[in-house]
Order: sequence, then structure tokens, then C-alpha cells
Amino acid sequence: MCNLYSITKGQQAIREFTRAMADRAGNLPPLPGVFPDYAAPIVRNQPAGRELTMARWGMPSPVFALKGKKTDPGVTNVRNTQSPHWRRWLSIESRCVVPFTSFSEHEVMPDGSRPPVWFALSEDRPLAAFAGIWTRWTSVRKVKEGEVTADLFAFLTTEANAEVGAVHPKAMPVILTTSEEVEQWLTAPIAEALTLQRPLPDGSLVVVARGDKQDGAPATS
Repeated sequence: MCNLYSITKGQQAIREFTRAMADRAGNLPPLPGVFPDYAAPIVRNQPAGRELTMARWGMPSPVFALKGKKTDPGVTNVRNTQSPHWRRWLSIESRCVVPFTSFSEHEVMPDGSRPPVWFALSEDRPLAAFAGIWTRWTSVRKVKEGEVTADLFAFLTTEANAEVGAVHPKAMPVILTTSEEVEQWLTAPIAEALTLQRPLPDGSLVVVARGDKQDGAPATS
């Protein structure tokens, strides 16, 4: 499952691709390695209009997963959209898109190591987005941090296509490649929106890097 991705395109490109009207992300630097619980940009619907903002990667865990634990670092990838735990966040007001330029899956090697393999839509890493959900939640994510209220997000996964499946057969993120797909995910009735929970066609992705915990492609605006 995808627990590492990059977003190296600038805010203007993200706003144009997602049709965000407000930008509350501050001064967003290139993020060549976004890890779980990191703050990263999302685009979501708000009463005043669509906005680009920051949130922490990892939605609240189901109750059964927290038994005996003092913290909830969150769930980064969501597959079972029929689960009551996730279904509550599938309404339009809880959907978001997560801009990215590349993402990684870990390849299990014969020696037991698991180096990341980075995928993108092409070598020049054009902007795309994961279909995500978000919520504002109060919890203890880290003991040293204590209880915090934060905006959290995760993104949907689905079956792997040929390229991702060669490295990680179980799943790949749900990827939106056009502004029209972003619009569908953010505004359509849930049955129509969930038709996007499908793998990209085989041949849609290329491997752009291997082995590094960051995808060091040059940032562009």
C-alpha cells in the first residue's frame, strides 16, 4: 500500500488543475517525500467554495484497530468503502483530492529489503491527484504531542494495474488524471463518484526512480 508520495508542482498548478478558488496552504514548498502523518496539501469543498489547504496524512482508525493502544497514527489508505467506518466520510463535504506528482510502492527483494519504486504518469511527472476523504478529528496521534484536533486525510485504493502490480500486486491508489475526474469525485453523487475507484489502464504509469525515500525530480511551478 502506498505510504510515500511526492508533490513537487506549485500552488498555481494545483489550483488550476483542481479549480480551487481559495488557497490556504501558506507557502507550500516542494515535498519530494510525503510520509504518513506528514502535513500535505489537499483540495476540499467548503461552504465558501473549493479550497487548497494542508492536512495530516492518516484518517482515524477503526475502533477494533485501537484496542490496547494509546495512540492512533491514522490509516493512510482506504479500500473498503462499504465499511460503516469509512462510509460516513464519503459524502461530498468529506471528499477531497490529494495532489501528487509521483508515488511509491515497496518492492520485496530476495534479501528481504523493501526499497521504494516510484511511479508517475510520465518521466516529467505531470500533476495528478488521489481520490481522498478528510475529517477534523480529536485524538492522540503521538504520545509526546498529546491530544490534538487536526484535519486528517487518506486516499482510496483499488486493484493494481500491470505496472504497479509487478511491484505490489495487492493494490494501487485511486488516481484522477483530469480536471473532469477531479470534478466528478468532488461533486457527483456517491454511486457515480465511486466508479472512479478503479485501477488506471495498463500502460498509464512508468517507473521514474528506485531506491530513494524521496523522488528528487526538479520542482516546477
